[in-house]
Amino acid sequence: MILFASLITGVLFGMGLALGGMLDPSKVIGFLDIFGLWDPSLAFVMGGGVLVSGIGYRLAISRGRPFLAETFMLPASQLIDRPLVIGAALFGIGWGISGLCPGPAVASALLNPADGIGFVLFMIAGLTLGRVIKRRM
Repeated sequence: MILFASLITGVLFGMGLALGGMLDPSKVIGFLDIFGLWDPSLAFVMGGGVLVSGIGYRLAISRGRPFLAETFMLPASQLIDRPLVIGAALFGIGWGISGLCPGPAVASALLNPADGIGFVLFMIAGLTLGRVIKRRM
């Protein structure tokens, strides 16, 4: 059942990325370029994602337990600390430079390996390096 749920949610997520233009780095960079040729269309993609996700979250929480797990995996902390701020800034810099965040990057690597596989490999290297640095902080 978990595999089937993963299939359905993965297909929906991928379709949303493709239809919403999130696989096109120039569209994403256009959205981030608020002082230049700003393209606000991705705000609707993000807003739609936040709206649907927020409603789904409320419905799921009101149910009391997940369909496919024993308990919800909710954050243990709401603390905004230095590692969170630094990590968010580095993520934003990478997103702004490449025009891709992790989900669309993996999709792009699968759809166009010549352009995307290098980015995904270096993203994995960055994830690994980030974990090492976080353990030492």
